Amino acid sequence: MSDQPITDSPLAAHRFPLLSAIDLPADLRLLPEEDLPILAHELRAYLIDCVSRTGGHFAAGLGVVELTIALHYVFNTPEDRIVWDVGHQAYPHKILTGRRQRMLTLRQKDGISGFPKRSESPYDTLGVGHSSTSISAAMGMAVAAARKGERRQVVAVIGDGALGAGLAFEALNHAGAQDVDLMVILNDNEMSISPPVGAISNHLARLLSGKIYTSMREGSKSALRSLPHLRQLVGRWEEHVKGMVMPSTLFEELGFNYIGPLDGHDVDGLIGTLRNMRTMPGPRLLHVITQKGKGYEPAEGQPITYHGVAPFDRQTGRPRRSNGGPTYTSIFGDWLCEAGARDERLLAITPAMCEGSGMTQFAKRFPERFFDVGIAEQHAVTLAAGMACEGLKPVVAIYSTFLQRAYDQLIHDVCLQDLDVTFAVDRAGLVGEDGPTHAGSFDLSFARPIPNLAIMTPADENECRRLLETAYAHPGPAMVRYPRGTGPGVAVDPLAAPVPLGEAEVRRRGQGGVALLAFGTLVAVAQEAGEALDATVVNMRFAKPLDERLILEMASTHALLVTLEENAVAGGAGSAIGELLAAHGLSVPLLHLGLPDRYIEHASQGEQRALCGLDKNGVIAAVTAARQAGEAPARTDERRTG
Repeated sequence: MSDQPITDSPLAAHRFPLLSAIDLPADLRLLPEEDLPILAHELRAYLIDCVSRTGGHFAAGLGVVELTIALHYVFNTPEDRIVWDVGHQAYPHKILTGRRQRMLTLRQKDGISGFPKRSESPYDTLGVGHSSTSISAAMGMAVAAARKGERRQVVAVIGDGALGAGLAFEALNHAGAQDVDLMVILNDNEMSISPPVGAISNHLARLLSGKIYTSMREGSKSALRSLPHLRQLVGRWEEHVKGMVMPSTLFEELGFNYIGPLDGHDVDGLIGTLRNMRTMPGPRLLHVITQKGKGYEPAEGQPITYHGVAPFDRQTGRPRRSNGGPTYTSIFGDWLCEAGARDERLLAITPAMCEGSGMTQFAKRFPERFFDVGIAEQHAVTLAAGMACEGLKPVVAIYSTFLQRAYDQLIHDVCLQDLDVTFAVDRAGLVGEDGPTHAGSFDLSFARPIPNLAIMTPADENECRRLLETAYAHPGPAMVRYPRGTGPGVAVDPLAAPVPLGEAEVRRRGQGGVALLAFGTLVAVAQEAGEALDATVVNMRFAKPLDERLILEMASTHALLVTLEENAVAGGAGSAIGELLAAHGLSVPLLHLGLPDRYIEHASQGEQRALCGLDKNGVIAAVTAARQAGEAPARTDERRTG
C-alpha cells in the first residue's frame, strides 16, 4: 500500500485540480493570487490524507500551509534560499518542490525523508532534524552570497519554541551586529508572544514593511548620522510609537527590523508583506501567528498529541494499529513517578520533551518538582548539576541524539565534579523512520571515555526498570540508555531488585567455542543467534564499569569473542572489551558487531538492523565467516602480518 503511487490511490489528481498541476514552485508562481486560498485548502487536505496513511510529523505542517505557499510564490526558489528549522513543518514544502507523488513513501525504506535533506532536493538548502540551527545556517548562506557577489535572498523559518534555544539567540545577536541581508520568519504557533491578531495588526505589518516607511526609516538614519543627539531622540520616538502597538522591541535591540505580527493563515497578507520585505536591506524579522494542526479538528484540539503520529483513520483521528506492549519510554515514566513518590529529593528535568520522554504523569503529580527548560539541552544538564550540588537527586530525561548537544556540560559540569545526576537516555540506537538525524548511534562512544560516569544498557523491559533503580542509587553520575519503542516482551516486576553495579550475566552456556557479549537491545538477537551457533550468550548490562572477571573468563574458555551493540563500532562498548583484553596482554580473536561507519537512512528499526547485519541472520553470517577465516592458516597469517 505504501508504495502505491498517489495517482492510483484515493489521493487521485481529480480531488486536487490546482495542486496536481504543480510539480515545482515555478508552476506555483504561474497561478493568479486569487487562486492561492483554494490551493491552500487542497494542500492541507492532501497533507492530511498522506500522513494519515504514512504517519509522521503532522500538526506543525498543517500550521504552515499558507506560509509555505507564500514563500515559494514570492521568492525565486531554489535560487533564493529557504532554511527550515527542525523540519517538522516541511511536509508542505516537500509537496510543492517535486515530491508530491512520493509522499506515500515518506519515512519508509528507500522513500523520502521526514526532514529536509540536501541530497534529496535542491530546494532543501540545509539538512535539519535538530532544533534552532536555521538562523546560523541562513546567515552563513547570506554571508557567502555577499562574498560571491550573488544577489539572492536568504530566509530562515523558525518556530517560537526553537527560538528559545541559545543557538538561535547567538545567531540573532551576530546577524544583527553584522548587518547582513537576512530575513528571519518567526512562526509563532503557541502564542508565547501574544499580541492581538487581526485586520489592524495585519495592516500595520504591511505598512511597516512598505516602501514609504522603509525609505523614511533608512533615509532618516543617513540624514541623522551627523546629528547624534537628534538621531537618538528620533530613534527613541520610533521605538515608543512601535511599542504602543507592537510586541517587545527585543528584535529591534538586536539589530533586526521587526515586522508583525501577521496572521500566518492570510495568504494575501503574507504575500504583500513578503514582497515588501524582500527588497528591504539588512536583517529583518517577520513575526507570523499560526495555529498548529490548522484545518484538522483533532489536531487543532490536541496539537501536542498530533505533533508526531502513527498512521491514523482520517475520519476519527484514531491510530490504525495498536502499539503493542509497554514502551521503554512508558516504563521509565512509571518508574519516575514511583521513585518520585518515595524520594522527595528527586527532581525531573527535560529539554522540551515531556511527552516524548514519558514524563507527563510525573509533571501532573509533582508539578513543583518538574522542570521543562525548553529546547535548551546545555542548560538542562548544568541545571541538574546545580541541583546535585545542593544535595538533591535530579533525573534528566533526554534523547540520545539531543544529549550530544550538551556534551561539554556532561563532562565539565557533571562528571568532572562527580555529581549525583541520573540520565535517562531515550532513543538510544537506531530509531527507524526518523532516520539519522534522531538516531542514538554514538552515545556509548562519546560517553564511555568520561571518567566517573556509569553506563547501563538494559536488555529488556524489566531490566530497564532494575537498572534505573541502580543508576538512581549510584552516588555519582549514571546513564541508562534504552531504545525507542517496545522490547522483547519481558513483564516488569516493580519489586525486582536493582542490579549490582558492573555485574553481567550469562544467559546461555554453549559448546561451540564462541561467546556472544551483547549490550542492550542486541541481547535478544544474540540469544536467537546463540541457539543456532551453540554459542555462549552474555548480557553485559554495563558498558562502564565492565564485568572484567566474566570477560576474562570468556576469553580463557572460548576461541572467539563477539561483541554486539546498537552503537557505532568505533569507540563503542566492544572497543572497551578490546582495550581490557589488550591491557591484560591477551590475544583473543575478537569480532565487533555494531553500527558501521556510515549514517543509516530511515526505514523501520527491523529493516535498519538487518541492513547493519544486527539481526539473527546477520550475526550468524558474521560469526560463521569469522570462524571460517580462523580455520584457514594462510589467511590468518596474512592478516597477522598485514
